[in-house]
This record gives sequence, structure tokens and C-alpha cells, in this order.
Amino acid sequence: MKILVTGATGFIGQNLIKLLLNKGYVIHCVVRQNSDISKIDERAKIFEYDNQIDSIIEYFDKEKFNGVIHLASLFLATHTKDNISDLIYSNIKFGTEILEACKISNVKWFINTGTFWQNYENEDYNPVNLYAATKEAFESIAKYYTQTSNLIFTTIKLNDTFGANDTRNKVFNLWSKIANSGETLEMSAGEQIIDISYIDDVISAYEILINQLNSDKNNEFRNREFVVTNNEKMSLKDLSKVFEDAINTKLNIKWGVRPYREREVMVPYNNGQTVPNWNQKYTLKQAIQKTIRGNY
Repeated sequence: MKILVTGATGFIGQNLIKLLLNKGYVIHCVVRQNSDISKIDERAKIFEYDNQIDSIIEYFDKEKFNGVIHLASLFLATHTKDNISDLIYSNIKFGTEILEACKISNVKWFINTGTFWQNYENEDYNPVNLYAATKEAFESIAKYYTQTSNLIFTTIKLNDTFGANDTRNKVFNLWSKIANSGETLEMSAGEQIIDISYIDDVISAYEILINQLNSDKNNEFRNREFVVTNNEKMSLKDLSKVFEDAINTKLNIKWGVRPYREREVMVPYNNGQTVPNWNQKYTLKQAIQKTIRGNY
């Protein structure tokens, strides 16, 4: 089974690629020229994309991929006018070029990665920001390709994620830092509900969906959307208490000092269905402890 992965240099991509290689899949990664590929498992095959669509079509035609996992995206919580071009290229144009190559080379299935931020205030579609709007636009474009080919397109929507060796500027990394340094961190009032998933649970959902897309029931997943969600949803302030309990350290946080951002997500999207046969394996406390141990 030969799979192409985009977004291979990212946190989720690195972990998913390692899992799939260990399961015996042949993994190819498409990366930008001059990308830092040092954290991609060396068993994966690397294709440097020169932004010429003919080259990616030729590569797909040569390799005959069974499926594509599309993780690549540009995330910006807020944007300026100078970010518009990059957002459209990364989140719409690049993915559409991959879809075109899929159609021409008869790829069987395509797993897209969406975001809860496409569903502000739990609406069917209400983008929190321009990033979320570009993610929705790409899904709309994909419908053309599923109507004009046999490609099975399905989406996994993610919210917050975490795990060991995550270099992103995420809340658990900030809390871990102040736990070690004793510094004080200023935060919002902390009333927003957090739905955050451990990386092992996240990549498990992708693996299960791959198995289903390779089964004789794969047509049931055409144009479907699924979510990865945590059973333990709580306010940011309560989450900090779970974190403190997990690491046995009191955090110096000043709550209510920073304002909420514009269109702050106070209640995350909760109308989605999880991937069939997927279940969360780790509690938040267990996952935080595994993360901290993995970082040292």
C-alpha cells in the first residue's frame, strides 16, 4: 500500500508517518523545496515540489499511489493583507493541484484535514477566520473532483492537539515552561471550553480511516466528515488544574489579564461524528504525563 502525505514536516505529519511506516505502508512525502526534512522518518521517500503542476502530475502518474493524506496547511489565527496570497496558495491552490494529480492518476482515496474553526458557534459553516474560510473553500473545490472521478474524498476535522516533542507555541508548552522556570503567565479569564486531543489518539483515527478506505465498504466514506474529539472537555482554567495535577506542580497564572481574541471560540464544535470504530485511548492526565516524559 503506497500513500502520499502532505504536511510531512509538521507535528501531526511526523508522528503519523512513523506509525504508518511501522505498520508496513510505503510512504512518500511531498515537501517544498528547501524544507527542513530532518524530523521526517528516514524510511519515507521525499519528493521536493517545484510548484510546477506538471512535475507533481508526472510523479503521481509514475508512483501510482493508493491514497493521499493531506495535512499541509498554513495556520494563522489572524491575518493581514500581506498574508492572503500565502493562505490561498497553501490551503487552496496546493491542495487543488494534488487533487488534479489524483484524478489524472486514478488515486482511490483522499483524506483531507479540516478544522473545528470552520464551524464557529457550532454552525454548519461559519469560519472563525480567513484560515478556516480557506479550509472550507478547499472542501468545496474537492466536490468537483469527486463528481468527475472515482476519488473517495473524506475529511477529518481537528481542534487542538498535543504530544511529546511538539515545538508549536501551544498552551501545554507554555505551561510546561513556567512550571520549570517559576515565571508568571498572563492569560484570559479562561472560561473558553477546550477540546484538545493527544497525538497518539489523533493518528489512530487516521490509521483506522485508512483501513476502512481500503475495505470493500469504502464507498460509504465518500464526501463524509469526521472529527477527533476528547471525552474530557472543560474550561481552560479547569484544564490548568488537570495539568497541575499531572505534573504535581502549581502554575503561576494570572487569569483575566489578557482580553479574549476577536471571535474567540468559547464552545468548540460538537456536532461531528468520530471515525467509526475509533475510541480515545488516553485520559488527559495520562496523555499530559506521557507528553512531559517524552520531552525529557
